[in-house]
Amino acid sequence: MRLYALLLTAYAALAARVKGDDPERGDVPGWVMITVMTAALVLAILIPFREAIVAAVQNALTSVTSGG
Repeated sequence: MRLYALLLTAYAALAARVKGDDPERGDVPGWVMITVMTAALVLAILIPFREAIVAAVQNALTSVTSGG
């Protein structure tokens, strides 16, 4: 009887996913918009401050590799 209940539950979950009623599916266009906006923000920060960011990273790596 437990096996029957398990199979019935698995079938119901599969049927819900095929129909598109899965609440865990998410909002794909929303995630695409978030990804594009994040990339735009990274570019907006990187373009004017590129030299400062590169210098800060180089200074940090130099201080770590030289031992302080």
